Amino acid sequence: MPQAVREMVVESVRVHMLSSQHVVILREADSERYLPIWIGSWEAQSIAMRLQGVEAERPLTHDLLATVLDDLSVSVRQVVVSDLSDETFRARIVLVQGGSDHEIDARPSDAIALAVRVSAPIFATEAVLDRAGVIPETEQEEKLSVFREFVNSLEGEPGREGGAPGGAPDAADPGDRDERPLDDRLGDEPEGPSPA
Repeated sequence: MPQAVREMVVESVRVHMLSSQHVVILREADSERYLPIWIGSWEAQSIAMRLQGVEAERPLTHDLLATVLDDLSVSVRQVVVSDLSDETFRARIVLVQGGSDHEIDARPSDAIALAVRVSAPIFATEAVLDRAGVIPETEQEEKLSVFREFVNSLEGEPGREGGAPGGAPDAADPGDRDERPLDDRLGDEPEGPSPA
């Protein structure tokens, strides 16, 4: 039974500041789920050059592969980031020659570098996305999560029944206290810019 796949686009190629390692970031074509894949510096350069429209003076390995396939009348139907095992991604390049499909095992970096050269679609399996996909938090949600952690740390003080931090009494009458869970109370914040 074929695996479910999602179409991806190459969002960017970046360098991790602390480790100087390279990462290609794929984004799901119809959502904001991302798939970061650590790759080698040569493959990163090869992908980035093609995305920026920069031509090498002499053909790079991926340029050579694309030319050989074209001269042999072989087309690239698609590439698929197909598996993640022992923290290593695996990919398949699906080639078409004379009406027959051929699947070739490949590193994702090489498959993506070839795909951007021949305008082939890039896919990732749902299984890979479920394990390694990332949905970034919005800036507002990040700020709210930090605030929630701070407030939650205040609410759990032992030996105190609802007093304000530092032992000061509550300013409001206890009968006015909102007894709803914190997440519900935070959702009542008015829309618009937050005070600085």
